[in-house]
Amino acid sequence: MKPETPVSSLAATRRCLAAARRSLAAALCTVLAAATPFAANAQTEVHYQYGSQTNPFTEVSSGTTVLTLQHASQWKFGDNFYFIDLIDDGSDDGFNEMDAYGEWYSNFSLGKLTGNDLSAGPIADYGLFMGMAIGTDANFRHWLPGARVAWNLPGFIFLNTDLMLGIDGGRGLAGGSPPELDTRFILDVNGLYLFSIGGQSFSIAGHAEYAAATGNELDSDVPASILAQPQFRWNIGGGNLHVGIEYQYWSNKLGTDVTESIVQWLGVWQF
Repeated sequence: MKPETPVSSLAATRRCLAAARRSLAAALCTVLAAATPFAANAQTEVHYQYGSQTNPFTEVSSGTTVLTLQHASQWKFGDNFYFIDLIDDGSDDGFNEMDAYGEWYSNFSLGKLTGNDLSAGPIADYGLFMGMAIGTDANFRHWLPGARVAWNLPGFIFLNTDLMLGIDGGRGLAGGSPPELDTRFILDVNGLYLFSIGGQSFSIAGHAEYAAATGNELDSDVPASILAQPQFRWNIGGGNLHVGIEYQYWSNKLGTDVTESIVQWLGVWQF
């Protein structure tokens, strides 16, 4: 099948997102429509995860399937990263009912922009980036501008420390969005570490994020939270298939006082 252009792929993605609430087959349609590389030196992955996630508003846990499209690529002045999660918990409580959530980050490398080597000791480079986060179920939107320190440490394909502002871009309660949040600082550490044991290839990938406490339009306090999602992967036979687990720790999940600590089964296919 001939690959779609970015324009037609975007249109297909929008059509499938509208259908994603109806079936997991529609969710897979979204992934296939969006899986178009946008630059050279690119890697695209599809993840399948399953575990018992908690609805923090009812404190009821249920088996949850997460289908993820993840893409990373380099370009002349930096790098891009995005993911799209399609989430279904199989229940009928109004939470994670074929929800779609995604984030996009475009980073501008200061070393590439200036044409100078800015590395010093364990520091590889610095960057400025713009990010955004969108959730369809809750009509959620956040703008995430920030600054990056890229590290050069043995065994890591990449390791970044990102400091950003979380700026609510939703419409607030009047517009059908969650209560509008005040701007807050967010610190995220993300990376990929490769190693081998007994001739087998393994990796640890993922991120850990701290979001500072803030307030909302109801003059309510929103507590600080930590979301950590490290993945342990085994690369089967050195090919495209990886299997393993993802551990998720989420304190004060979605602004509540609920803390989640779960292990999810993980399968990854790399393109």
